[in-house]
Amino acid sequence: MKNKIKTILISFIKKNYYILSLLRNIRFIFTRLIFTICYLGNKVDDNLIIFESYMGRQFSCSPKAIYEELVKNEEYNNYKFVWAFRKCEKYKYLEKQKNTKVVEFGSREYYKIYSSAKYWITNSRLNGRILKKKNQIYIQCWHGTPLKKLGYDIKISGGNAMNSNRDIRRKYKMDSKRYSYMISPSRFCTEKFKSAFDLKDINIIKELGYPRNDYLYNYTQSDIDNIKNKLKIKNNKKIILYAPTWRDNQHKSGIGYTYKLGIDFEKLKKEFQDEYVILFRTHYFVANQIDLKKYSDFVIDVSSYEDIKELYIISDILITDYSSVFFDYANLKRPIIFYMYDYNEYKNNLRDFYIDLSSIPGPIVKNEEELIDKIKGIDVVKKEFSKKYKEFNNKYNYLDDGKSSQRVIYECIIKEQKE
Repeated sequence: MKNKIKTILISFIKKNYYILSLLRNIRFIFTRLIFTICYLGNKVDDNLIIFESYMGRQFSCSPKAIYEELVKNEEYNNYKFVWAFRKCEKYKYLEKQKNTKVVEFGSREYYKIYSSAKYWITNSRLNGRILKKKNQIYIQCWHGTPLKKLGYDIKISGGNAMNSNRDIRRKYKMDSKRYSYMISPSRFCTEKFKSAFDLKDINIIKELGYPRNDYLYNYTQSDIDNIKNKLKIKNNKKIILYAPTWRDNQHKSGIGYTYKLGIDFEKLKKEFQDEYVILFRTHYFVANQIDLKKYSDFVIDVSSYEDIKELYIISDILITDYSSVFFDYANLKRPIIFYMYDYNEYKNNLRDFYIDLSSIPGPIVKNEEELIDKIKGIDVVKKEFSKKYKEFNNKYNYLDDGKSSQRVIYECIIKEQKE
């Protein structure tokens, strides 16, 4: 009964913008007060770096790549590294690494570290309650080349299920005001980041490639074998990675963003179970679990798999929709199929896109029959899109070469200390 009342109350609050806004402001003021105490009481430590990935949800992406580059190099032995996670115990193993500590996301210690760390490295928006001192360096890596519109560029009214457009813009602005550097993988991204985050100073954007894609140039066959063994995938099976994004309007009160399965795994199983396995990965925002038990010998749920780049390197084909994963995956020059079964709804009522979809390096399909045909003819797809694939990488991935982490460290940390 208590849970039912709680769910009803949460639902009522989230539907009432003014009550929700009031509660958010009260919470903001309270936690800002806690941080201000830390802010005033702690000096900046020039050799302390704090890392955060997807708001404390993962050990992954560009912050992980930069951290690993720092840890393996003796030149940076004098630095101390702190990672912030929502589930600290899961990541305690990192404390075996050189000069590394793990703290709980949102804790008092978390705020204390942010008040004293010289460098902040993250791939998503930081908590708005955190104040930056003039001598602190905030390195925003972001988490992909955007296909769908972000922040200030979203013109479709209504925002999403949790935030109005006004809320979205306010959060982006609050974060971007603190940036010292923003990492960009291309001129295209620089242009979009400037408008989406309403950046006034274009000089803070550093076109250095994406550190998170270094792995796609440096992995070994041993890495592939180990990942397949971990997932119990037989060597005689080819692998399809299905990685759809979340939908702004699919949100359940008290649960979070959900995902409605828009693909018929039963049909795919009948056609491909002898040749393929499917790795199914939902966006990290998605809270609901999808029952895949009846496909257990064909579909593997990898939604909670820590780092998607490991799934990229073992996959023969990527199937996605509006997710930015295809920009990164394109570095591997492997086939991509775009399964956009709700294209009109998504484009017209949710986000809209930054690029003309006629330029993407793979076919767009809108139903299972077309999807099955493209998988069966994947060699034809690869040949048909080879020219477009090359043009795509020349525009969006030309800076990815396996050395982006080194460039970010030099440009945003080493040169900063010298100055």
